[in-house]
Amino acid sequence: IQADGTDGNCVTFVLHDEDHTLGNSLRYMVMKNPDVEFCGYCITHPSESKINFRIQTRGALPAVEPFRKGLNDLMGVCQHVLNTFERSMKEFRAQK
Repeated sequence: IQADGTDGNCVTFVLHDEDHTLGNSLRYMVMKNPDVEFCGYCITHPSESKINFRIQTRGALPAVEPFRKGLNDLMGVCQHVLNTFERSMKEFRAQK
């Protein structure tokens, strides 16, 4: 991850080896934060596997904070989905 920006509340993060799968999910999680004024991403070019992920916050909140929180929240959601799936598979196998 590279962070570009002169202002701490408006930063573009460059995420290498990522695509819409992470970009759209992370954008959704970050936008749930009421202190975030803008959040968006773009794929630089179809032949490149990186995205530019931009966050702009209100006030003095540094953009890296909602970025970290969004990543942690997204990991929590993914872990919940994985746990639910594994529990369901275990119950299904026990019924056979």
